[in-house]
Amino acid sequence: MEFSELAKVLAGIESTTQRTMMVKLLVNLFKKLGPDEIDKAIYIILGDVRPPWEGVELGIAEKLCLRALSRASGVKLEELESLYQKTGDVGEAARKALSKRQAQTLLAFAGAKRAPLSISQVYDTFLKIARTTGEGSIDLKVSLLSSLFSQASPEEAKYIARFVVGKLRLGVADMTIIDALAEAFNVDEGQLEKAYNIHPDLGYLAKVVLERGQAGLAQVRVTPGVPVMPMLAQRLSTSHEVLTKLGGAAICEYKYDGERAQIHIGPNGISIYSRRLENITHAYPDVVEAVRRSVSAKEAIIEGEIVALDPDTGDILPFQELMHRKRKHEVEEAMREYPVKLNLFDVIYLDGEDLTDKPLIYRRLKLSEIVRESEDVVIAKWALFDDEEKVDLFFHEAISMGMEGLVCKSPTSLYEMGARGWNWIKYKRDYRSEMSDTVDLVVVGAFYGRGKRAGLYGAFLMAAYDPKTDMFYTVCKVGSGFTDADLKKMYQMLEPYKIDHRHPRVSSRMEPDVWFTPGIVLEIIGAEITLSPLHTCCQGAIKPDVGLAIRFPRFTGRYRSDKGPEEATTVDELLEIYRNQKKVKLEGPATT
Repeated sequence: MEFSELAKVLAGIESTTQRTMMVKLLVNLFKKLGPDEIDKAIYIILGDVRPPWEGVELGIAEKLCLRALSRASGVKLEELESLYQKTGDVGEAARKALSKRQAQTLLAFAGAKRAPLSISQVYDTFLKIARTTGEGSIDLKVSLLSSLFSQASPEEAKYIARFVVGKLRLGVADMTIIDALAEAFNVDEGQLEKAYNIHPDLGYLAKVVLERGQAGLAQVRVTPGVPVMPMLAQRLSTSHEVLTKLGGAAICEYKYDGERAQIHIGPNGISIYSRRLENITHAYPDVVEAVRRSVSAKEAIIEGEIVALDPDTGDILPFQELMHRKRKHEVEEAMREYPVKLNLFDVIYLDGEDLTDKPLIYRRLKLSEIVRESEDVVIAKWALFDDEEKVDLFFHEAISMGMEGLVCKSPTSLYEMGARGWNWIKYKRDYRSEMSDTVDLVVVGAFYGRGKRAGLYGAFLMAAYDPKTDMFYTVCKVGSGFTDADLKKMYQMLEPYKIDHRHPRVSSRMEPDVWFTPGIVLEIIGAEITLSPLHTCCQGAIKPDVGLAIRFPRFTGRYRSDKGPEEATTVDELLEIYRNQKKVKLEGPATT
């Protein structure tokens, strides 16, 4: 088919606001296309060279596009840049530039009679541009694009230009394509959507339904190297609702504040895909190597959460810190500054066996069989509960460890690709509240440092004071906010207070590497105060056997040498801060 026909369809889609009209236009188009061009047409409509998970990019920005357009049209680059600034649309700039082209220029570039562009010719050129790399690749990309523009009509050039700079502006979603394919080739829409969840490549699936119809869809299989649409979770806010929805029992696992990763192990190596199915392997070469060492499978698809770690304390950092790993350059430096840990929670394919139709408890067993845990790769912390109080205790433990909450799953749940059902439920808090003020806490213990903190203390166990009992109760472990100079100073300052056992005035459930007599006071700030079964501050004041903790604590840099340990922030003050937080105000007074 000529590309001009596709351009007319694109123009029609662009001019309508009705989804039904979009589908109708696509149905008519698909019925006219052959098996060698339907996939190419769909990729162009979606603005992709290949499915997103293959990570194929054209590598052409507006400036290069305008340079190619200038070469093809004879319009000066400065004039094109001015035109682009006025219109704000590189496609419209291309259309106007080629409309101005004189007959002599047309003859010079395209011969006496311009041969019409085909869909395959345009797409194949796009693919060639994308695969052009190395020395001189920029000039070659511009040359290829210029050649395409020189053969295009003004209306065709409009959509070619928009495509190459990633601004096609059609608003056609994957489900719109699925609806159109189902109608055009008379296949079951549900079956097509299921195949899409297994193999999310609409160009590939279009060829399947055109050539083999409904029978072809039934043969689509989970395949290492092709990411599946991830199973998603609903959300509830109480353990009672969670257990009721899941039939009275749930596998509860930590919900890590990281990046969900679908990891494929196959004959071509190891690849990692994000929740949105983007290939993110380049950002995590250390995870690839860790999986190679820790997972004993020839072929597998496993899922987990990648979290960023403080390189000196080993503590989990917030998700925002992990985003530093997304840069495409200086990956080695990013690996050193932001080391990561992989927390695995599922296996959906293993050595030829599709496990998506097996219950979760079976998949968990298989996961434990193939994973040899290490510092870099572990199985996500989980437990099976049928008691609301135990779920809540586990929930608060997760929060105090820097997690977002829990994901609670039916032990019998199958892996429903692309589905957001009630077999998986996120149990998270519905708020975020900042600590409005700093607190002064006492150092009662320390943990040895790692990496550049080796030989020093990397984190400190902090406590609040209770004048009623004359005791110090732990409220957080802090390793953030300290400079190298601070750590050296802390090591020296704490030496006189070092003891070989927990001080009798200290109440702690955590076991640091070193204990201290309460003496040094530091100023600390955090994200919020939360319930925690790991710390003893205000234990039992809100819920039985549960204390308070500061989430994401950080040293402000201020040593409170003007305060003795008994002048530190009290447990009652921390309890008041907790009760004044947004969530507690919304929920009403706490019960004991």
